[in-house]
Amino acid sequence: MSAPRKTFVLVHGGGHGGWCWARVTPLLRAAGHEVQTPTLTGLGERAHLLSPEVGLETHVADVANVLAYEDLSDVILVGHSYGGMVITGVADRAPERIGHLVYLDAAIPRNGESLAESSPGVRRFAEADMRLVDGVALVLWPGPIARAIYGVVDPADLAWMEPKLTPHPYRTFTDPLVLRNEAAVAAIPRTIINCPSTLAVRPPETLERWFAAERVWELDTAHDTMITAPQATAELLLRLV
Repeated sequence: MSAPRKTFVLVHGGGHGGWCWARVTPLLRAAGHEVQTPTLTGLGERAHLLSPEVGLETHVADVANVLAYEDLSDVILVGHSYGGMVITGVADRAPERIGHLVYLDAAIPRNGESLAESSPGVRRFAEADMRLVDGVALVLWPGPIARAIYGVVDPADLAWMEPKLTPHPYRTFTDPLVLRNEAAVAAIPRTIINCPSTLAVRPPETLERWFAAERVWELDTAHDTMITAPQATAELLLRLV
């Protein structure tokens, strides 16, 4: 008997776009599943929509609207890196549409917390390279600092990804996540996939949250798992079907 058809919605992290999943989506679709890879406002092919008004809530609405307008249900909602902030907000806005949350080496925020608070290392990296453009504070400019965070070192991978990277609106890192129904979010099954190199630099006082899930798996690769280990990333996601 074949596995049931599922819908994966893959949410990228800072500085990326839906393009970053290009090596993972064919593997999920080949297994018979639907895949959506929305690009968040102000990034990737939607960089022209960047404005001072783009914040965390904008990105939550981006993904929540995909679920609503595509009429998706029982979704496996995956967030990578900063995408963990986004999927937590989406789970609060549309819990009835989500069957499973996956935090892929991602931020795992609490109510009222920003990414800058939950991941101070990201804040330090970002502020070291912040630039103001047309009234928007931008971080994660393509270059050495962003490269150090993403962990991609293979020259061929860098040649593919770096032209597609965009600077990221810093406001989305400092906006607090507002949850209206924490109980509904907590009731959604979740899986956490950690990369050891990222765990090693997470704040010790919050480390337990990266082990608080029904399933906690390890993927020993760079932070940008979908680029450095697409096959292994897809195989873990398919284990949830």
